[in-house]
Amino acid sequence: MLRMASFPPDRADIAQWFADHEREWAAGEAYRFAVELQGRTIGVIDVDEISQGEGELGYWFEPASWGRGYASEAAQAVVNFAFRTVGLSQLLSGHAVDNAASGQVLLKLGFRPLDTVQRESRSRAGTILQRRYFLPASVAPE
Repeated sequence: MLRMASFPPDRADIAQWFADHEREWAAGEAYRFAVELQGRTIGVIDVDEISQGEGELGYWFEPASWGRGYASEAAQAVVNFAFRTVGLSQLLSGHAVDNAASGQVLLKLGFRPLDTVQRESRSRAGTILQRRYFLPASVAPE
């Protein structure tokens, strides 16, 4: 469901994406994390598109891990990192309107609805309706 991920996955795109992580971290442009369970990666979560004190939270989890609270737990940790360690003032996030479970994760974290817009989705090879949210640091739950 990642909007800008290639699907099916393209090895060259993935290799290029991973190769840039260290530089992005050092530059303060993006922070990316793997989520592991019993030594196996079950998802990824990041804050990217960082500019002027704002960043965008994104995540993906394998279907077998859905509904178990892993996304909420990992997202809370990354939200805390973004506000307390990085010092961002606001986070944005969004999901395809047909992925209501992702919206529930954002609402549980304290994100507030912003709007619904049409966005290009590389993984779906077309335009999607995306519901967008925002979370100011001043109202983020601990």
